[in-house]
Amino acid sequence: MEVGGSVFYSRVLTELTLTFHIIYATIGVGVPLMIMIAQWVGIKKNDEHYILLARRLARGFVITVAVGVVTGTAIGLQLTLLWPNFMQLAGNVIALPLFMETFAFFFEAIFLGIYLYTWDRFKDQKKHLLLLIPVAIGASMSAVFITIVNAFMNAPRGFDVVDGQLVNIQPVLAMLNPAMPTKVGHVLVSAYMTSAFVLAAIAAYRRLKGSHHVYHKKSMYLFMKLGLLFSIATLLIGDFSAKYLVEYQPEKLAAAEWHFETEKGASLVLFGVTDGKEVKYAIKVPYALSILAHSNPFAEVTGLNEFPKDETPPLYIHYLFDIMVTIGTFLILLSAVYVIGKSKRWKFISSRWFRSVIVAGGPLSFIALEAGWWFAEVGRQPWILYKYMKVSEAATTSDHVGLMLILFCAVYIVLGIGSVIVLRRMFHRNPIEREIADRQAERGGDWS
Repeated sequence: MEVGGSVFYSRVLTELTLTFHIIYATIGVGVPLMIMIAQWVGIKKNDEHYILLARRLARGFVITVAVGVVTGTAIGLQLTLLWPNFMQLAGNVIALPLFMETFAFFFEAIFLGIYLYTWDRFKDQKKHLLLLIPVAIGASMSAVFITIVNAFMNAPRGFDVVDGQLVNIQPVLAMLNPAMPTKVGHVLVSAYMTSAFVLAAIAAYRRLKGSHHVYHKKSMYLFMKLGLLFSIATLLIGDFSAKYLVEYQPEKLAAAEWHFETEKGASLVLFGVTDGKEVKYAIKVPYALSILAHSNPFAEVTGLNEFPKDETPPLYIHYLFDIMVTIGTFLILLSAVYVIGKSKRWKFISSRWFRSVIVAGGPLSFIALEAGWWFAEVGRQPWILYKYMKVSEAATTSDHVGLMLILFCAVYIVLGIGSVIVLRRMFHRNPIEREIADRQAERGGDWS
């Protein structure tokens, strides 16, 4: 295999792994917080439905954690096998957060196990709820530490290169790089947002399939409210991310917006087609790009003409940005209409078509998430370590990457199909109606 071929297959395999892993990683970060909130609401309202919701979510969460561990391990393996030159350069600088991520996961896993095996062991549910706090913290901190590594790749700090050798290595400074605040914030709130919309979609789907149980009504309402909260937070942090790009990666913002010439009062370009010079069939919002970049409608925005062509990202990241922003805006509107409609008792929010839209919100949120990650990674091209090392310089020269790609594809297919089958069987064999009946028999009373 030629060197160019090994670079191509290394990129494809890494993109495939990240695309698959991010599904389970997002669930792994967001669902613990959803479980904790559901149980807290149940205790506060003395409502067994929310406590049961937390219990059922925790069961399913274990399956996704198991798959996430496998795919996360695959990423670590591939960093060494596929990108040895990158790891040789950056490994000594950024090893600390990778090491800390392992401890964060152990912290989460230990308390998750205790939480699962102590159901009904506490007379005071508040004590049981306390076990979820380290689970949620550990899950989120795992994301924080891994995202710090990604942020370092976008804004390398904490070392000097002298005669091709790394000197003055400062791991903490490398972790506290300029990209870290916006990257970490965006990853966390988008994971919470996506998890909320996916869980709301599941509840809406059960309603569409004919279940009128109040459990699903409460579940959908809770997660749509959380989806609204975290989607707005994602929008706000996304605005800060755009301002970061203006300061540190202006070519990425210019490529994403097809902003070819430096100008003042720049328009925001949505959709359309381009030949690299002219944009056609696009929706242009006057002054919006200047506002996004500098909070000033008349500010100057740097164009792609200011950068070498071999250091500019591919122009198709424009579509990734559009997908992310369009779906994010749609989810904010959808959740806002639902939450307001609930308080105003609008009848159409209980219609089948509106519930179908909520169901669609689940996969759409994942599409937006995937588009965002692709935008983040492809938008850094051609660099793997921004301004220090290009992707072509970092990849392995092995002849066997193509075979690895096939093998990992097979593994991901098995894991994906297997996890779906296990989750479906887990909940189909133990429907909510049966579990509530069993809980009623144990505790007495009628709360179905």
